[in-house]
Amino acid sequence: MNPSDVAPGRNRGRWILLGLFVLFFGSVGAAGVLRFAGWQPAGLKNHGALLRPPVDVRALQPALAGGGTYSWRQPQRTWRIVLAPPADCVADCVALSHQLDTVWQLFGHNADQVHILWIGPPPAGAARPVSLRVIAAGDPLRAALPQVDDGAGVPVYVIDPNGFVIQRFAPGFDPADLRSDVAKLLKLL
Repeated sequence: MNPSDVAPGRNRGRWILLGLFVLFFGSVGAAGVLRFAGWQPAGLKNHGALLRPPVDVRALQPALAGGGTYSWRQPQRTWRIVLAPPADCVADCVALSHQLDTVWQLFGHNADQVHILWIGPPPAGAARPVSLRVIAAGDPLRAALPQVDDGAGVPVYVIDPNGFVIQRFAPGFDPADLRSDVAKLLKLL
């Protein structure tokens, strides 16, 4: 056997091994670069602003407008969508109420796990879904919400089942973004 006949087979095996090495470690390296650069797939990104740290409102007992208090501890794990519009908000708040009603209906069988808390009296013509809980105007919960008095409009907040304000949607947000974020949260539990 001639030594030159063995060399091509050996070289071919080395090239295959080198190719596998580059394929494996190259993909691991690319994943590491993407991870440390802060990239995330679009499906994992939040649309609303995460509050860091979340605001703890568990000690507050929101007063319901019709009497009584709203309990953070519900029989089932309940997420809350909260808004605290100013008293003079009429047309924008009516439109927002209909958007929130549509968002709530789109949760389908999970809709029972979401309450909408409206701080202050809703204007005439506002949608009143079954999930709506009207909190008395001037309740301390309003003061606990970060950046609640936004000159651009009415922000919306998400409160987790334990009583932590975890997310804020700036005025003029897309209701589909709220639905998307809360739907992901509903799947967590």
